[in-house]
Amino acid sequence: MDFKAILMGFGFALMWASAFTTTRIIVTAAPPLTALVIRFALSAVVAIPLALAMGQSLRLNRAEWRTVIIFGICQNALYLGLNWVAMQHVEASAAAIIASMMPLIVAFLGWLLYSERLRPIAVAGLVAGVLGVTIIMGVRLRHGLDIPGLLLCLAGVVALTVATLAARGAGGSRNMMTIVAMQMAVGAAALLVPALVLEAGRPVEWSAALLWSFLYTVLAPGIGATWIWFLLVNRVGAVRAATFHFLSPIFGVAIAAALLGERFGASDVIGAVIVAAGILMVQLARIPQPAAVPGGAAQPRR
Repeated sequence: MDFKAILMGFGFALMWASAFTTTRIIVTAAPPLTALVIRFALSAVVAIPLALAMGQSLRLNRAEWRTVIIFGICQNALYLGLNWVAMQHVEASAAAIIASMMPLIVAFLGWLLYSERLRPIAVAGLVAGVLGVTIIMGVRLRHGLDIPGLLLCLAGVVALTVATLAARGAGGSRNMMTIVAMQMAVGAAALLVPALVLEAGRPVEWSAALLWSFLYTVLAPGIGATWIWFLLVNRVGAVRAATFHFLSPIFGVAIAAALLGERFGASDVIGAVIVAAGILMVQLARIPQPAAVPGGAAQPRR
């Protein structure tokens, strides 16, 4: 993995983790589902011209539409919808830690449901991840962490895990930006009626912080992080690119503490580092081992 790929990975992880802080600013000032519908609609409007400029087609095949529907509903409508509602009451750092569990849950369910072999380093990573989350959440619960909000965040990360497992092997399309745009449109359509029914008439507390947070959420995590992610996957492959998820809990806790003044105690630092180590071990275990060739040399698997 070259230096440029490392920078891209750090940039992706930083933008992805920062979304929890900007989301917290948005949902404490505006109705969360309504804000998400607007965010998805704007992201789709921006992404479609980008896809056309990149020479991509707006006509997708059946497998591509399957990816659009699965991620549009499970990732955008369910995962983000549940998280945005929960984060009216749950701190950004806590939501970031819960969301960072996704690679760990994917590995566990891959073993449980698909009999995928877990190498010893992956098993150690799963144990470390659970330990780190337990340390952080145990202290947060004693300090008044909102239980209904916590459960919504957990339901959201389960929805994201289901989407990830269901759409495995869907990568490699030449129309990835089109797929991103269509996912956003599906998410907006799925949340439109709930937003109208549940949040009609709710006021918005307008401020510069709200406007900048919303703009940043649309452009950086919504479009920028997606674009960097696909560039990184094309450069180093999906498995190696996913290794950078180990930075998310550390960045998520640190950004929330710096910008929102959220709790940043010893348990948060220790727990975030342990969770990050667990994610790194699980992801490293997924990288194919060099295949042995005659003469004792090693050749990477293709």
